Amino acid sequence: MPTFEPIPLEGRFIRLEPLAAHHKQGLCAAIQDGKLWTLFVTHVPHPNDIEAFYAQAQASFKAGEGLTFVIIDKKTGKISGSTQFMNTDWQHKRLTIGLTFIGKSWQKTRTNTEAKLLMLKYAFQSLNMNRVEFYADYLNFKSRQAILRLGAKEEGLLRCHRVMADGRIRDSMLYSIVFIEWDGVKLNLLHKLKSWEEG
Repeated sequence: MPTFEPIPLEGRFIRLEPLAAHHKQGLCAAIQDGKLWTLFVTHVPHPNDIEAFYAQAQASFKAGEGLTFVIIDKKTGKISGSTQFMNTDWQHKRLTIGLTFIGKSWQKTRTNTEAKLLMLKYAFQSLNMNRVEFYADYLNFKSRQAILRLGAKEEGLLRCHRVMADGRIRDSMLYSIVFIEWDGVKLNLLHKLKSWEEG
């Protein structure tokens, strides 16, 4: 069965490193930056639950279903957040990019844009995926808009899709980018990164 190679993905402003034990303190600091676990429209682990987050990431990797990264800000060397490949179906060449969270200090910066560029490039150009999916809580308007800004297409609403940590049953919006769209999406993301530099 194909699997992920745990290699870093290098960008100009950030580096995605496969999650490792030595990242724990920095990752917890990123989660504390804005108390991300209190956001009811996302799944972000409390720093006290970081061991369970690591266990889930390891199990997903061992099963060949996913790979979890920490996002390193290259200018400061600090961890700004985390993001994952998940729900991978190697036979049908599709996967999900999700469980992304970024500390408040790095929100509304080029961090998420370059992270998605690196992951999409790896998915389409190295893994030869046909389809990359994204999910967002129906109530998470900011996340939904961010996914659309990547160039993803909205495909529909999945009702009663997930149970959140507080017991709320959430509806999820489904989005995707397919391989025939990748060249255009890549140009869009490169343009956005250039705009950040010029701005």
